[in-house]
Amino acid sequence: MSRTPLQDVAAERRHGTEHRTSVETVAEETPIALVYNGRPYAVMMATPADLDDFAVGFSLSEGIVTRADEIEVVDRLHTAHGISLQMLIPQRHYAAVDSRHRNLTGRTGCGLCGTDSLQNAIRPVRRVSISAQLDMATLLAGMSALEAAQPLNDQCGATHAAAFIHGQGQLLVREDVGRHNAIDKLVGAAARRGVRGDAMLVTSRASYEVVHKAAQADCPIVAAISAPTALAIRIANEAGITLAGFTRETRLTLYAGTLAETLETGAGITG
Repeated sequence: MSRTPLQDVAAERRHGTEHRTSVETVAEETPIALVYNGRPYAVMMATPADLDDFAVGFSLSEGIVTRADEIEVVDRLHTAHGISLQMLIPQRHYAAVDSRHRNLTGRTGCGLCGTDSLQNAIRPVRRVSISAQLDMATLLAGMSALEAAQPLNDQCGATHAAAFIHGQGQLLVREDVGRHNAIDKLVGAAARRGVRGDAMLVTSRASYEVVHKAAQADCPIVAAISAPTALAIRIANEAGITLAGFTRETRLTLYAGTLAETLETGAGITG
C-alpha cells in the first residue's frame, strides 16, 4: 500500500470517438489509526501527508486534549493495512478516550461515521471567545488566494483544502481527500505553530462538523465555497460564529453573524 499522497496510474482518455492511453495523477487515501496510550480510538481514511498535524488537530477537535503540548506522537507504524499513529497524552485526558472509545472506520469526508449512538452524534459546541473582525474583501481575497495554494489538488483534482487567514493577511493551508481531515490537519498545524485563525476557509459546503471544528479552534469566522446546512447555521449562531457560504469571486451569502465594514484590506492576503 502506498504511503505517498499522490500516485500515477494508467488510464485511457476519451473525447468523442478519440481515445488514447495516459498516465494520470490521483490522490491516495489510506487507513490512519489514531491510538492513545496504546488504546485504539479511531480509524480514518485520509491522505497520508501532514500526519503529525492530523494527529494534533484531530485530538483537539475531538476534545481529547485542550492544547497541542499535551500530545506527543511517539511512533508512526506503517503496516500492510495502513498507518498507525501512536500518541501519548496525560493520564487525566485518557479517561475521555476510554469513555468515548469508538474504534470507528471513518469514511472519507465524513466526520460522524461510526458514532455509536444518536445522542453522541451532535456534541455540545463551545462559544468562541472573540468576535469577527475581518471584512468581506479580506474573505474574498483569501478564498481567491486559496485557489492558488493547493499543490495536491493542482496535480490530482481530488482534494479539499482548509485554510486559516491569520496575522497580517497570511494564509495557512492544508489539503486532504476528506474535508474534515483537511480541517483537522489545519487545526493541528496552527496549534503546533502558535497560529490563531481569524477566519477558516473551506473548499466545500459548510456542514455541522466544519462549524463545530471551527468553534473548537476558537475561530470566529467560517467561509465556505458552497452552501451551509441548516444545522451548521444553528450551530454557528449558538457558537457566536460568523458563517458565510458561496464565498466566490465578488460575492458571498451571510447566514449567521456579522462582518466588519469593507476596508479593502483583502489585497494583502499572502500564501
